[in-house]
Amino acid sequence: MPLNEVVAVLQDLNEFVVSLDRIGSRRASGSADEHTVGKFIDDWDVARRLARARRVISVALDAQLSEADNAEIDALCDQGRFYGSPSTDQSA
Repeated sequence: MPLNEVVAVLQDLNEFVVSLDRIGSRRASGSADEHTVGKFIDDWDVARRLARARRVISVALDAQLSEADNAEIDALCDQGRFYGSPSTDQSA
């Protein structure tokens, strides 16, 4: 995996973690509302940047692991929790 891609992914992840922590603190203190996270996700292009990070890591694993190992990882990832899925719906 090229070092510049690793650094870019780490920078993105660090920005997201620190920013979400700050948003959480602001919400706890009452200085942010329910729209703050959505605005952050839109303004900072979070979905695209996370998809890029996933692709960079996936390409690196594909190059390093066997087809069977990669298939096992894919199957495990498919078992994740996804917002909007019935098994993760906490509105009830």
